[in-house]
Amino acid sequence: MSSGSRSGMFCPQCGDPIERSPEIDLPGGPSDPDAVLCDDCYFEAFEFVDAPERIEIRVCSRCGALHRGNRWVDVGARDYTDVAIEETADRLGVHVDAEGVEWGVEPEQVDQNTIRMHCLFTGRVRETDLSEEVTVPVYIARETCDRCGRIAGDYYASIVQVRGTDRTPTAAENDRAIEIAEAYIADREATGDRNAFITETTRTDDGVDMKISTNQMGQGIAKRIVEELGGAVSEAPTLVTEDGDGNEVYRVTFTVRLPPYTPDDVVDLDDGDGPVLVTSAHGNLKGRRLATGDRYEADFEEGIAPDARKIGERADAERTTLVAIEDEHAVQILDPETFESKTVPRPSYLDPDAESVLALKHRRGLHVLPEPDAADGG
Repeated sequence: MSSGSRSGMFCPQCGDPIERSPEIDLPGGPSDPDAVLCDDCYFEAFEFVDAPERIEIRVCSRCGALHRGNRWVDVGARDYTDVAIEETADRLGVHVDAEGVEWGVEPEQVDQNTIRMHCLFTGRVRETDLSEEVTVPVYIARETCDRCGRIAGDYYASIVQVRGTDRTPTAAENDRAIEIAEAYIADREATGDRNAFITETTRTDDGVDMKISTNQMGQGIAKRIVEELGGAVSEAPTLVTEDGDGNEVYRVTFTVRLPPYTPDDVVDLDDGDGPVLVTSAHGNLKGRRLATGDRYEADFEEGIAPDARKIGERADAERTTLVAIEDEHAVQILDPETFESKTVPRPSYLDPDAESVLALKHRRGLHVLPEPDAADGG
């Protein structure tokens, strides 16, 4: 033991003299009792790095979500090395007195569920350069998250049914309705909503049935389908249970009724002005008169289902020869079945210089249809 020190102070643990430190000069003395220790005693109990013995990461084996805190979080990862590095960084601690700390990590994949994190720390304490290497094993615990558990258990809160009005939806309409639903759910998932999912999609003889995770999302999907495909939505709630507070819990079936007519249908309104090629069924029925080419729009009261009957569709039309222009109201074309020359109405959209036209033959006659790129034109 030395007989004295320049500071006049001695280590309370070993009795060796110590140099005066800035903290000791502060009024009231040092806040950290270790500040009065000599370097040997200080470093004897000093822990540069505080590291856990092991780290466990809970991940969903189905969707790859990560459990953090008390909830599951989508991280969009299948390789969890980056996740392991992040979790390790969050749980490692460096002594508060260390300055100029730098660290690096080298992961070692032991097996599918184990990663060893080799971490090297460097820093400076009491003008002494320090370095320490720690190895932390990270274990990947694979589970099933709440969301995937619900899906696997066939959980759903609402049903969206797609049906036609006095008809069966077309395959294209069914496909598009499913695409709209999937896009809606994807939008909600992108915002971090883990309650958004489609449990099951079933194609039936009548249309499409989709089991949806919540009533709110079922309503949102039904609304989007109507916005694009037309029609209307009806709701039918069914009491299924009561929650813990005694509140009634309902499962709602949202039935989308698509319009009776779709674009490219040809309908007869029995109003004396000839058939109409339907161009839209949103709000109210709209189309083009095949006899004149004039625009047609149903009255507001008639909506999308005026009193009419379908007599054909664009797909039934056949290309045939334009024989002659008789006058501003009539032309001659070849009957696509008998190949006889027949006089038919001349609609405004007919190109008088064309060599051929699309013709639809039905029980009440023969009409020229607009070309596909001109069906909605002026």
